[in-house]
Amino acid sequence: MKKKSDGFRDYVEEQLGGDARFRAMFGGYGIYLGDTFFGIVHRSRLYFRTSPLTRADYVAKGMAPFKPSARQTLKSYYEVPAEVLENAETLRAWARRAASR
Repeated sequence: MKKKSDGFRDYVEEQLGGDARFRAMFGGYGIYLGDTFFGIVHRSRLYFRTSPLTRADYVAKGMAPFKPSARQTLKSYYEVPAEVLENAETLRAWARRAASR
């Protein structure tokens, strides 16, 4: 079965390299490293799971939590800053942090 074309998802997949797997969900895609769910692509935005230790990096860059609807906010997932997304090496480091427990 051929996957639906999504340019932003394809870009994120390329930036992350071959280790990340994408699975359709939430009207977007869930991102996995091995069996660990750590990211979301939704409406051409990328969100990574945060912890109390990493969340400050996202907040300091003015990023907001994942809000798939007006009534729902997932406060443990924050949007990845554009400058991180655009640098594959930095994005991969942030992804590893998001995937670690």
